Amino acid sequence: MCGIVAITGTETVAGRLVDGLKRLEYRGYDSAGIAVLAGDAMERRRARGKIVNLEALMADAPVDGPTGIAHTRWATHGKPNETNAHPHVSGKVAIVHNGIIENFRELRKDLQARGRTFESETDSEVIAQLIDQNMAEGMDAVDAFEAALKNLSGAFAIAAIFSGKTDLLMGARKGSPLVLGYGQGEMFLGSDAIALAPLTRDVTYLEEGDWVVLTPTSHDVRNANGDRVNRPRVKSAVNEGLIERGEYDHFMLKEIHEQPESLARSILPYIDQATLTLNLGEVADTMFAKADRAVAIACGTAYYAANTAKYWFEQKAKLAFETDIASEFRYREPVLPQTGPAMFVSQSGETADTLAALRYCRQNGTPAVAVVNVPESSIAREAAAIVPTYAGPEIGVASTKAFTAQLSVLAVLALNAAKARGHLLPGDEVMAVKSLMALPRKVTEALEAQDDIREIAKTLAPCRDVLFLGRGRYYPLALEGALKLKEVSYIHAEGYAAGELKHGPIALIEKDLPVVVIAPKDELFEKTISNVEEIRARGARVILISDAAGIKAAGNRADHVICLPDGDDISLPVLAAVPLQLLAYHVAVAKGTDVDQPRNLAKSVTVE
Repeated sequence: MCGIVAITGTETVAGRLVDGLKRLEYRGYDSAGIAVLAGDAMERRRARGKIVNLEALMADAPVDGPTGIAHTRWATHGKPNETNAHPHVSGKVAIVHNGIIENFRELRKDLQARGRTFESETDSEVIAQLIDQNMAEGMDAVDAFEAALKNLSGAFAIAAIFSGKTDLLMGARKGSPLVLGYGQGEMFLGSDAIALAPLTRDVTYLEEGDWVVLTPTSHDVRNANGDRVNRPRVKSAVNEGLIERGEYDHFMLKEIHEQPESLARSILPYIDQATLTLNLGEVADTMFAKADRAVAIACGTAYYAANTAKYWFEQKAKLAFETDIASEFRYREPVLPQTGPAMFVSQSGETADTLAALRYCRQNGTPAVAVVNVPESSIAREAAAIVPTYAGPEIGVASTKAFTAQLSVLAVLALNAAKARGHLLPGDEVMAVKSLMALPRKVTEALEAQDDIREIAKTLAPCRDVLFLGRGRYYPLALEGALKLKEVSYIHAEGYAAGELKHGPIALIEKDLPVVVIAPKDELFEKTISNVEEIRARGARVILISDAAGIKAAGNRADHVICLPDGDDISLPVLAAVPLQLLAYHVAVAKGTDVDQPRNLAKSVTVE
């Protein structure tokens, strides 16, 4: 979850390393640091907290040199302080690391027995110590690095530099992503293409077990066996315009307002606009047509997207559909589908638990479908089929546009599965395609409620607790709405299936407790309104998110209403996500929290 950027070249690198870190700060912001080589000397600067603190330190004590590494940290082992901040230095070696070294205690004990003294509490420092120990025993830098890798267990992305070797940069990946970038007379490493966007779009996505030896004018890529290999060199789709905040106060707000465009990018590749038919290719026919059941596996917001899709797959495709939390999935020794796929939903495509679950399914012969926003990611590369979401880079830690893109693509998958299984008539297919094509326009309409939502948010900001209720396909939206509020405002929030209210949660209802109810006018609407009556009778304050028909039918039974554009069972769950996102955002702004970088969180969870 930490962020890494590294450069070797002939010009000074410190400023560009820090700029790269700023683009990676969404991956962690407990501390930040930089190490730069200048001649035989190695200069290091580290600071607790966000990158702005590192910048202030470097303004007072600048560093200069043509080769360097930098890191922004999300703490796993060791408190978030300067001592535990990266880079870690041992003798002639400096490293930055993303991941978890599972055997670091054994390695640390062995190294201490050999006279090594440790500075930090981290698992990462053992990497620097191990490499330096190998060099002290006579190995050159390359051999020492390779030998150290063979002793590490766990997940890692590493970049390393060496005192006296201003033209040498090394890196490795196992279980955590690392991207190699190509420049004119310089080479780069980064945790993702976003970090490298201002430097180059000419990149290689390193494969599992790869390690690299770089100079300003050369690159040597080797696999886990030490064999030299050629990896594809591609043009990154990321550009600077996509990762700038522009006129918006926060990335989260920018990304909420980007949803009409991101939905269009995510939907249009999968439909034929001329014939108004679905056009997914062979995935539906080969994986869903004869399936006995399917399973979707994900974490966090992506898991709630999968739970929404469950209703579509079961109701439209008549396919038994299960969802599972990736961090629990493989430890249960689950019984996998005999003839159906496992679907893996992830924004980054690098989520450690989801990737591990995918590998479990592959080992047991279950085909994997990746629904990911990064086509070059590990999950995408290891899946049997990929259905990209095309949301574009998402910088805000709280997922918004990636969520609605996942919903739209999962809807496309469910409808294609229904078609392949003979449950989608031609006329229904046309209507479904029209609904999908209208989503960008209708999300634009949903965004027009922002001013009203801002005022409602002001009433929630002082609250300690908020409940979210939904039935059917809106139950996962209640869970997602609660998660968004928790993530960015730090208000305790819970999502419940409205029908479960009487089975315990109603004990939480008290005077003026805010309850957000997601209830467009559908076959379950009257049941949900009955739940509204129950909570109103106990003094709760109701915020109803519904369409015009639902708001009219609810009458005066809500204290506040947020009106959705008209839609159907495919579009309305996507539309309902928008006010939930805006509500969380404006509550956080009213409270003065750090919207884009909420405490203790990171964008991409690449450690277990």
